[in-house]
Amino acid sequence: MLEWITNTINYFGYWGIALLMFLENLFPPIPSELIMPLAGFTASPYQPGGAKLNIIGVFFAGLLGSVLGALIWYYPGKFLGETRLKAWADKYGKWLAISSKDITKAKGWFDRQGRKAVLIGRLVPGIRTLISVPAGISNMPLLPFLFYTTVGSAAWVGLLTYSGYILGSQYELVDKYLAPVSKIVLGGLVLAFVFWIFKRQLRRTRR
Repeated sequence: MLEWITNTINYFGYWGIALLMFLENLFPPIPSELIMPLAGFTASPYQPGGAKLNIIGVFFAGLLGSVLGALIWYYPGKFLGETRLKAWADKYGKWLAISSKDITKAKGWFDRQGRKAVLIGRLVPGIRTLISVPAGISNMPLLPFLFYTTVGSAAWVGLLTYSGYILGSQYELVDKYLAPVSKIVLGGLVLAFVFWIFKRQLRRTRR
């Protein structure tokens, strides 16, 4: 995958970065934690031969792909609804590494956090791809959705891009060290969700 990402960026430049970040939203196994640090590295003057791309252009290309990819999940949620989307995910979601449980988890988090869930969700691996689905299901207006998605995506893309730019040829360290942190954050969110369900059930039992 690293070779494919590298070749895509080298061949297509900014459009290749935008394409990869767009696909990252559709196919979660494609890691943004590797795409954007590598893209940032191509803008670093410390690499052999000097910078190949401009870091500002790299950032906006990644941001464009990320926002467009989020829209791909927003509209199915808006037009299909939760029930039909879950049925589709259980039938075909294995090709995209998602299931109805993932949709339920994302919607539960969205319902608890409100609109800020879109902003925060774009920063949380494991949630960032699917947070658009409950936003669509809940009929969140398009303009607020785009605003919060863009702000959250900008923070995520900017962090990864700058990390690759600073680390230079060591850009793979971003994925190496960020991946465990991502799993810890995601695990913490899952535990918090389970705890919330437990408290809710306990209240119902006492009534």
